[in-house]
Amino acid sequence: MAAKNPIILAVDDDPQVLAAIVRDLRKEFSEGYRILRVGSGPEALTAIQELKAKEEPLALIIADQRMPDLEGVELLTASRELFPDTKRVLLTAYADTEAAVRAINSARLDHYLMKPWDPPEHLLYPILRDLLVAWQATHKPKYGGVRLIGFQWSPLSHELKDFLSGYMVGYQWLDYETSAEAKELVKAKGFEATDLPIVICTDGTAVANPSKAALADHIGIGNKPLQDMYDVVVVGAGPSGLAAAVYGASEGLKTLIIERQTPGGQAGTSSRIENYLGFPTGLSGAELAFRAWTQAVRLGAEFLAPQEVAELCIQDGYKVLTLSDGRKVNTKAVVLTTGVSYRTLDVPGMDRLSGAGVYYGAARTEARSCDEQDVYIVGGGNSAGQAAMYLATYARKVFIVIRGVSLAASMSAYLIEQIHNTPNIELLPHSQIKEVCGADHLEAVMVDINGTVEKRPARALFVFIGARPSTEWVCEQVVCDGKGFLLTGRDLVTDPRYPTIWKKEREPYLLETCVPGIFAAGDSRSGAMARVASAVGEGSMAIKFVHQYLDE
Repeated sequence: MAAKNPIILAVDDDPQVLAAIVRDLRKEFSEGYRILRVGSGPEALTAIQELKAKEEPLALIIADQRMPDLEGVELLTASRELFPDTKRVLLTAYADTEAAVRAINSARLDHYLMKPWDPPEHLLYPILRDLLVAWQATHKPKYGGVRLIGFQWSPLSHELKDFLSGYMVGYQWLDYETSAEAKELVKAKGFEATDLPIVICTDGTAVANPSKAALADHIGIGNKPLQDMYDVVVVGAGPSGLAAAVYGASEGLKTLIIERQTPGGQAGTSSRIENYLGFPTGLSGAELAFRAWTQAVRLGAEFLAPQEVAELCIQDGYKVLTLSDGRKVNTKAVVLTTGVSYRTLDVPGMDRLSGAGVYYGAARTEARSCDEQDVYIVGGGNSAGQAAMYLATYARKVFIVIRGVSLAASMSAYLIEQIHNTPNIELLPHSQIKEVCGADHLEAVMVDINGTVEKRPARALFVFIGARPSTEWVCEQVVCDGKGFLLTGRDLVTDPRYPTIWKKEREPYLLETCVPGIFAAGDSRSGAMARVASAVGEGSMAIKFVHQYLDE
């Protein structure tokens, strides 16, 4: 979004004088500045307050001294509180020169001009030009994107950071406790500290304590279905879901993809994926997810987020999805790509400090706040290794806590080598976290190392301890294995429940669940490989089976 030109505000209660000064200002400065006019002191003060609330850049105020209700010196003095760096010029008659001289100190007046100022080329422009050059030299244009103001240890602030990052929305984080700008913005927008976190959108709209759905509306992410009937609805926007959406849309199916959080799933939080085909230098999970999402939308897929499917039922062969807000979505086929979520670490303090120094997954948005401090990672899989490498760029020391003796059984060789060659990463084998400590945020962890419990200072704890399928809402409708993973294809055929639940003459397709027309792909499917490439492959394959099902 292009930055707006700064403003020059002209104030005079005499319409003829005001018209003259505005005419001369526009003649010389209209190319780089917006010229505003106001006919009285009180109106000018209101206008200045509005400009502050809208965060408009006010470069210069030129005001007449003799105005009823509010004199020029009083107006310029009052303006200092809202715009301390704005240049101030007083228009005076000869009789008011003494007041103008006194105002140089009291109002921090930058200059006063005698009326008339004819010719302006000699008596007006050189003075104002010098003042504007001086203002430009110190003026710092406001950040033009989304801004998020909150407290560092607020779980909701952390959620909003992750949400914006997940959709690749550039934003500026302002910590209310350490940033004077944050306090000023909160006050200017008419809020208090108790209203935090606050998101300020690019159009200047400020939203206090927003839900992710409300924030999605403000930044232009759709969360309402546009069609009465879809050919296929994909539930979950991890790699498999995004692949299904790309192939479904590209092959002419009316395709809808529903995501309850952000695109990419667990893979989307990875700081660097280095073993995905075609990217020899690697790429971040967020980048991969954003590219796939953009590709799916470009090809015609609809995207709803953040939206959660609360219920799935079958009516006359059609599938009806009920969203958490009560809306219903009708479709001929469904691809379940709900993925998995990290298991929780059940030790004292975890619930209390979750989002305030304790995080599940990579939480890349918190990496910079770990600068030169110690962080701990629990888990020995690839996600943990990728997070360790990313955090090592910022943290003083990264400790990887694992129960086993080494990483060889659970992590790719390339990551193990990278970790071994990174001096500020230390592996703690035969170890586990026993407790997390802190008042309103994480301050220390209790670590059991080979049977000895130590209390160690910690800025953050990142947990990667296995996964559970996100299938609770659909297990009554489709058959799952003992761990909650969705049974499909041959795995379904060999299940003892198969004869009583499958009533079609043909066998289920490779990725088809016990309900014809409902398919599963990716990590939530029983027997799936926990790899990005295999998830993408399954999502693509699912669309082939959707076509076969629709042809029936």
